[in-house]
Amino acid sequence: MLRVEAFAVLAAGIVAYRALGGSWPLFAALFLAPDLSMAGYVRGPRTGAAAYNAVHSYTAPAVLAGLMALGAVPAHWGLCVIWVSHIGFDRALGYGLKFPSAFRYTHLGQLGGERSKVQQPSPA
Repeated sequence: MLRVEAFAVLAAGIVAYRALGGSWPLFAALFLAPDLSMAGYVRGPRTGAAAYNAVHSYTAPAVLAGLMALGAVPAHWGLCVIWVSHIGFDRALGYGLKFPSAFRYTHLGQLGGERSKVQQPSPA
């Protein structure tokens, strides 16, 4: 159900981006930009998970949207919608927020294995 919900977020993001009249080449160019946060895994799983989760949580684009609505930062609604769409896309594919023990352990289950037999990762 969480993956279906995430797909709905992706679809709503695409509809919103179209309604904003955004540039589709820009959408394509920036859609995978949040995945650059995976570079944090070079410094280890704890740092990688923190970097990934900071960029792949709906909290960050929500804060950005709030700041834009208040006029505290320039309004670039298209960027915010691209960001939310990316998060929805990742979660629809099963890439959830990461546990610090390993990339494959997420709040949506274990990646690359039987999801029905997910073992809780040990605290790192």
